[in-house]
Amino acid sequence: MTFSIHGLAVARGIAIGKAVLVASSRVDVAHYFIQPSQIEEELNRITQARDAVMGEVQRLHQSVPKDAPPELQALLEVHMMLLQDEMLAEGVRYWVKDRLYNAEWALTSQLEIVSRQFDDMDDAYLRERKGDLEQVVERLLRHMKGLPTSLPQPHPKKQASGSWHQDHLLDDSHDVPLVLIAHDLSPADMLQFKQSVFTGFVTDVGGKTSHTAIVARSLDIPAVVGARNASQWVKQDDWVIIDGDAGVIIVGPSPIILAEYAFKQRQAEVERERLARLRHTPAVTLDGQHIHLLANIELPEDTRLAIEMGAVGVGLFRSEFLFMNREGRLPDEEEQYLAYKRAVEGMQGLPVTIRTVDVGADKPLDRTAKDQAHLNPALGLRAIRWSLADPSMFLSQLRAILRAAAHGKVNLLIPMLGHAKEIHQTFQLLEQARQQLDKKLIPYGPLQVGAMIEIPAAALSLPLFLKHFDFLSVGTNDLIQYTLAIDRADEQVAHLYDPLHPAILQLVAQTIALGAAAGKEVALCGEMAGDPGLTRLLLGLGLRYFSMHPTQILRVKQEVLRSDTQRLAPWAQRVMHAEDPAAEMQKA
Repeated sequence: MTFSIHGLAVARGIAIGKAVLVASSRVDVAHYFIQPSQIEEELNRITQARDAVMGEVQRLHQSVPKDAPPELQALLEVHMMLLQDEMLAEGVRYWVKDRLYNAEWALTSQLEIVSRQFDDMDDAYLRERKGDLEQVVERLLRHMKGLPTSLPQPHPKKQASGSWHQDHLLDDSHDVPLVLIAHDLSPADMLQFKQSVFTGFVTDVGGKTSHTAIVARSLDIPAVVGARNASQWVKQDDWVIIDGDAGVIIVGPSPIILAEYAFKQRQAEVERERLARLRHTPAVTLDGQHIHLLANIELPEDTRLAIEMGAVGVGLFRSEFLFMNREGRLPDEEEQYLAYKRAVEGMQGLPVTIRTVDVGADKPLDRTAKDQAHLNPALGLRAIRWSLADPSMFLSQLRAILRAAAHGKVNLLIPMLGHAKEIHQTFQLLEQARQQLDKKLIPYGPLQVGAMIEIPAAALSLPLFLKHFDFLSVGTNDLIQYTLAIDRADEQVAHLYDPLHPAILQLVAQTIALGAAAGKEVALCGEMAGDPGLTRLLLGLGLRYFSMHPTQILRVKQEVLRSDTQRLAPWAQRVMHAEDPAAEMQKA
């Protein structure tokens, strides 16, 4: 019987093969009370499990091959940090010592508490770190039960070809490609996945910013996440088609469907090879407009992929990644400086735009803030508001960025500004940071300073921002959320999150136009920038600086090379002022 399962498309392409099933491996946990005399014994069991799992993860980290994506090492480092997390450890000790829970019960109880805090986070990337915490706790539980803690490997004789061939439809005796179906995949699993024969994967859980999605995009492997009960519906050795473009899994496809997708797969491979030839082609439109295609990165090591994909710079370095999962200990100036310096040197003379740390009430750096109640963290103390509330932390970051600017062209980007007072405070602290470096005779470089336009107040106060800043960068993810009053993490209203809403298009167009009139660069660094389906519209609205995930650059460049901005401009105006812009775009 043929049936389909729908999820989230996170990595493009088609994968066809037999299913290797790794269903949910959640460990059954016994719940019982212990005697006071058993407290130390239970705590020792947890410590021993933590040390053993830490050793496993460290060995995996050390064995990461040189050609593996940098994301894999980073994700394993996240797991190591979570294993040493004091909030998790203190909570577990409480349940054992004060409530007399057995070790396994204490672990799952604390997991439940911390998971709720992750669920309340506004930032999608951080919210999905809940999955990493669950994986860490599961590894601890499995070790305590004497169960294996790593992903099972497929039969070594089965080798996956680059694509599925129609011969397999007629003769199952051939070696066939394999696809992985799992409830979830940890960074350690992904490392083994990289070294295995799988040509695609599906997970029940996860989102577009989950670790599995990030690694899938970096490996350029067809993947669908958030497919809910896929691991329960798919059986071992079922034929499966993973459509990473549509976010669909087809189970038990008929011969006709298999042949159709095999043809699509070969077409995709030809398209991938053709796109690769555009890496060093300048992004120039048919009417001679030079378009700047920049990369969004989270780690200094991401610059390697940015260079490979032909990025002309980094449009957004999300520096908050350096602040995550550190048990409340902030990275000091030296650590930040070395990270920013690696990014600058990695871009080989191309510009790097570093956004100051975007954290806040929903993702506190100080563990002591964990019990504070925030009814709406998206509107709370976050981004620049947080930085200005902690000047010593902010000054440390500003000094590190200034020092990195001595090694190449660096731009400074400030998130979530909305008030003139915030602007003045930011520049005062930047000047103070310079004075502190001067006093210590520490060299630093010049900075171009930009502001993110991501709240309506900023979009409606553009003259103020253009007066003070060298450039602007439109953060469409938050701009859409705040303008349309849509919580993009809420599934009940997610369908209303619309980048083509007339109000959004008008705010974007107005920002671009006023920036151009003032002779200031305006970039766009939200998800809209990396969507090839919106490239022509944004070009028509006047956008010339696009910043996106490196793997999206070539597809956007292809659209740029096919576009004539003079012809697109009147069409873009019609789309922007249409009652239904999406429908108007389809008429073109």
